Amino acid sequence: MMTRTRSSPLVALACALSLMMPNGFAAPPKRGASAQTDESAETMQKQEQAAIKHVNDAVAVVRKLNGEARMHSLLQKAKGVFLVPTYGRAALGLGAAGGAGVLLVKRDDGTWSSPAFYYIGGLSAGAQAGAEGGAMAFVLNNNKAVNKFLQKNLFSLSADSGLTIVNWSATAQGSIGDGDVTAWTSTRGLFGNVATVGLNGIRYNQNLTNAFYRQNVAVSDALDGKYGSQGADMLRAALKDGSR
Repeated sequence: MMTRTRSSPLVALACALSLMMPNGFAAPPKRGASAQTDESAETMQKQEQAAIKHVNDAVAVVRKLNGEARMHSLLQKAKGVFLVPTYGRAALGLGAAGGAGVLLVKRDDGTWSSPAFYYIGGLSAGAQAGAEGGAMAFVLNNNKAVNKFLQKNLFSLSADSGLTIVNWSATAQGSIGDGDVTAWTSTRGLFGNVATVGLNGIRYNQNLTNAFYRQNVAVSDALDGKYGSQGADMLRAALKDGSR
């Protein structure tokens, strides 16, 4: 004997409403989706602004280098340069303990590449008390030094990594020698009086590079000149002036 089950009026109403909708029940919108999108866009905009300012500040660093005759001479022969416009506490907003730097390499025809951004950690020597930070430049004197930046892993510019890093301030009155890298700073006492210095914890800064070019960019593509910007052209022009 079969028992007839009486449907609840609420169930019947729900079924009727679902038939009236072309796609059945619609899923309610996710709460906060718009806010998340706005937050993401704001973050990207801040990163782009930080990257642009970083490159503009790097132009000022190059002009200081060009103002020193011997550094100007080094840039003429350099294979690349790693510019750190602001090191230390003032650079924390750029995403690492020491801030960020931009790498440019010199092509076979003598022109300079567009910039690629890198996180940096700390100095392995120097940084005396009272030296809060400042601008730094690492002139890459040979391809051995340039190749360190093309590897994907965390690396250092130091004797431990097989490089000779000459402290410019400590050798300015004498011979600069045959170092793989010549380190320069605008801040008195930042490197101390040691003959060699080192920069640790360097790795590719994907976020700043993407923000600067407004798309996903690999290191090799940035250095090959596949992407450009007005800011990059200004920095390249400043280096070109130093390479004459």
